[in-house]
Amino acid sequence: MYTPTPEDRFTFGLWTVGWQARDPFGDATRAPLDPVETVHRLAELGAYGVTFHDDDLLAVEPDRDKAIEKFKKALADTGMKVPMATTNLFTHPIFKDGAFTSNDREVRRYALRKVMRNLDLAAELGAKTYVCWGGREGAESDAAKDVRVALDRYKEGFDLLCQYVIDKGYDIRFAVEPKPNEPRGDILLPTIGHALAFINSLEHPEMVGLNPEVGHEQMAGLNMVHAAAQALWAGKLFHIDLNGQHGPKYDQDLVFGHGDLKSAFFLVDLLEHGGYDGPRHFDYKPLRTEDSTGVWASAEANMRTYLLLRERARAFRADPEVREARAAAGLDDLAVPTLAPGETYADLAGDRFDPDAAAERGLGYERLDQLAGEHILGAR
Repeated sequence: MYTPTPEDRFTFGLWTVGWQARDPFGDATRAPLDPVETVHRLAELGAYGVTFHDDDLLAVEPDRDKAIEKFKKALADTGMKVPMATTNLFTHPIFKDGAFTSNDREVRRYALRKVMRNLDLAAELGAKTYVCWGGREGAESDAAKDVRVALDRYKEGFDLLCQYVIDKGYDIRFAVEPKPNEPRGDILLPTIGHALAFINSLEHPEMVGLNPEVGHEQMAGLNMVHAAAQALWAGKLFHIDLNGQHGPKYDQDLVFGHGDLKSAFFLVDLLEHGGYDGPRHFDYKPLRTEDSTGVWASAEANMRTYLLLRERARAFRADPEVREARAAAGLDDLAVPTLAPGETYADLAGDRFDPDAAAERGLGYERLDQLAGEHILGAR
């Protein structure tokens, strides 16, 4: 039950297990990891696929063409897929003031060329989603960036890339990944709501959706389950990044569930029962304390935790006491339209309703929350 298979559609970025554990205060604690080894090891663990930035493939092989051929052979040998790709627009010093929104026009043009080149590779490898995380699209000082004009340039960039995909005939959609801060002091499109409003301004909004991440939403002090639900409601949950986070501090990228376990439980419940059919992508980093053995143990832990929570979510929904508690709390009534077929607002005037009497009725949410906790803990 808890052994992952490709049918579970678990995916990992090359940059996750391949993180060398270098941080702002310390050097790397692990050697570079060959993407070919990553593909084979993840396949052995039951993963469905891998994802990459344009430079991830060059971890040990500096020749781009050779690195791509080795990677493609590993995919063919294992049957692993590449559902998503993205571009590194944040590491090189040229992007210190952003990529699509840099004040420097030449930097913006270079960033677009870089993305288009990697879109060609993404299409060649069969990727259907192209994630856009604008980690450097922002500012540390309000004096340094006219945000209105920056959003014009951001829109221009997305419009151009959408047109490029259309002209090339690629079967690729874009997914915006919001984050409030880090590495910039303030990042543009910091939340799901900001990103949805931005998407609606584009020339091809149908081609652009969302890639919410657990840690990023919690860094903003927001509810990841609500964020994913709103993305689903808008038909914009194109991809999702799963990891763990302890509150609104720096981006921790913990193993999924190794943070807010109850939120992880309800997120799995939403993904499994809310109509999401995309990959379950783990965007995490093995702890800096781990050697290579710990790296693969952490990869396995992400998938096992998801499967454990999936089983717990199914048991929660099947529990007769939970069903009775849901009915008593009126949860199922929310699906009933406020106006019946044929009614108009004029019919509201005929209602006979005692608000004071209704206000006295308890809703029983504490009982439901406790039942959820007991299922999470395996007590039921």
